[in-house]
Amino acid sequence: MDAPSASTVETVCGQRITDPYRPLENLKDPEVQAWYKRQSDHARAVLDAIPGRGELLGKMVEFDKRRSEKIYNLSITDNDRYFYLKQTPADETGKLFFRQGFEGEERLLFDPATWKNGGNGGNFVISRVSPNIDGSKVVIGVSANGSEDAILFVMEVKSGGIWPERIDRGRFASPSWLPGGNAFYYTRMNSNDPLDQDRQKDSRVWLHLVGTDPATDREIFSRTHDPELKIRPEDIPYVSYDHKSRKLYAFVSSVDPRITAWYAPADAIGKHEIPWKPLFRPEDEVYDFAATKRDLYIFTPKNAPRFKVLKTALDRPDLATAETVIAEPAEGTLTSLALTDKGLFYTISTNGVREELYHQEYGGTQPERIETPFEAGTMSIASKGFDKPELWTIMGGWNRDYRRYRYDVQRNRFIDETLSSKARFPEYDDLEVREVMVPSHDGVKVPLSLIYDRGMKKDGRNPVLIYGYGAYGNAITPFFSPSLLLWTYKGGILAVAHVRGGGELGDDWHKAGQKTTKPNTWKDLIACAEYLVREGYTSPQHIAINAASAGGILVGRAMTERPDLFAAAMPQVGVLNALRGEFSPNGPVNIPEFGTVRNPAECKALLEMDAYHHLRDGVSYPAALITAGINDPRVPAWQPAKFAARLQEATASGKPVLFFTDYEAGHGIGDMKTKQFESLADMLSFGLWQTTGGKAAE
Repeated sequence: MDAPSASTVETVCGQRITDPYRPLENLKDPEVQAWYKRQSDHARAVLDAIPGRGELLGKMVEFDKRRSEKIYNLSITDNDRYFYLKQTPADETGKLFFRQGFEGEERLLFDPATWKNGGNGGNFVISRVSPNIDGSKVVIGVSANGSEDAILFVMEVKSGGIWPERIDRGRFASPSWLPGGNAFYYTRMNSNDPLDQDRQKDSRVWLHLVGTDPATDREIFSRTHDPELKIRPEDIPYVSYDHKSRKLYAFVSSVDPRITAWYAPADAIGKHEIPWKPLFRPEDEVYDFAATKRDLYIFTPKNAPRFKVLKTALDRPDLATAETVIAEPAEGTLTSLALTDKGLFYTISTNGVREELYHQEYGGTQPERIETPFEAGTMSIASKGFDKPELWTIMGGWNRDYRRYRYDVQRNRFIDETLSSKARFPEYDDLEVREVMVPSHDGVKVPLSLIYDRGMKKDGRNPVLIYGYGAYGNAITPFFSPSLLLWTYKGGILAVAHVRGGGELGDDWHKAGQKTTKPNTWKDLIACAEYLVREGYTSPQHIAINAASAGGILVGRAMTERPDLFAAAMPQVGVLNALRGEFSPNGPVNIPEFGTVRNPAECKALLEMDAYHHLRDGVSYPAALITAGINDPRVPAWQPAKFAARLQEATASGKPVLFFTDYEAGHGIGDMKTKQFESLADMLSFGLWQTTGGKAAE
């Protein structure tokens, strides 16, 4: 199954670079399309024949049936109207429901299975839910086949009636409603074509009046509308109205966590030209903020890599003289902040795997640690804002299902308000969790989470699945996934490597795996694998590695740097040709994380993190399962395709190299439930097949 190739040679980073599979980037070429299809058909046949895959898939379906309903994507208005997605075992995706208060009777608002889109077909999911301030109307966005491109429409909550207008090309931030509940701001791309290189460039924010033709919407914020703000073409703009502080906030974003923002008073809403004032610049290093009517609370790692919270006046913000209200923790990392009328609540995480809750009164200096119902590996907190008493927290762990609690600060008690039905998983009653610190190549200690059955023996033969990510400062905090834990149910060890590039140990941990420091990311994973071998848990022929998206750099470079250390590598929708990343539609916004070929040092860093260009002929590489989504708006299918073609050509191990493209999926976001199960069953069964010496029909 030879892939279309060409002798593409160009000078990049001052070097002559050969890119033999550049033709695979042309997804409109019939010959290229035919190769993708042949590869997918072959991969599908092999995967379906792997012993045990059907059993894993059946177990996932059984697990799903144990919970009568799963509720997620919850929004609560000030007047206690609950909007949420609910999925039952019979549903392929969530339906939108509404209830008045936690104990109110629920009502179905919208079922995406009924969405016909003018007869154009597709599997639609709800990708946006934005109720207006009083919950009388809601903007609903639906996206087809994992594309993430939303079509927006407005529903009246009381009657269930849907207004006739449709707004396409929605992708980014959810719409923001204005006072009165009859107008909202939204961000719109230039194109729905996923292959259009400029589809995200010069995106614009528009004002829509409910009941009017979107063609008459007024542009209110963009690079062309506001040239004095010096917005870059690749920056994604959005505008939100905060009815609590009565301010308009305008943002431009990329993957850079540092906020760039402006603000204006609420009385500017009706003006054609909004008088924006600067709020935050990148050099301010503001990662998040919350406002009251008078004060601005700022979440920042500036001179505090484990983060701190500052306070300044909202109308005249001055970060240079801002007061520190929550100091950088002496140990652990400050991870979240919520305001209520009872004060500030925040969380502190230790190594990304244990999280604690704290409370501090406004004006106070003595925070109080709050005893939670159980020791949480991960915790999220939410409130209605500084003028309301409610605080909710969702807690869970590697072997502990999620619970949602409302915290009653006056009585110091947690009230269980879990919306999803509870389920039992006795298969995991005997799981053991070990949190260890592993010295990496440079002596820096890396957190490694190990989950396995208590009866497991250290005999050097246990199948291990190492999962990681290491990008954008995103931490992999403990999560409960009965389906992923099937690896342990089959006798294996699930290992989560908290490598540099993530945020488990604060902002410095992120910056230590970014651009020119990116090699730390995969070297940390290699160190974790070596630790597992050294400690007698396993051996190289029993180790599989898996990651998705930007985690493709992690898996791709680990297997190309140490092919002898792994039995299987499974990058899913992964970045595997980083040198070409910025030449895809979603590429420019990722430059702050990975770099640009226009900067000599960053160009060399991109080449170093490019797994495709590190493949060498005649090397015995691990078996590989490489996946792509044809509708992926984040990582185009040609990124994994080029790596797969080159790996098939280069490897001397004789082990399978499968490349599967899903033609009804994108980046994995918005996939149907069955597709999610099938994708996970493919990964788990392929990994077990290669780490346990199993056989499958070729």
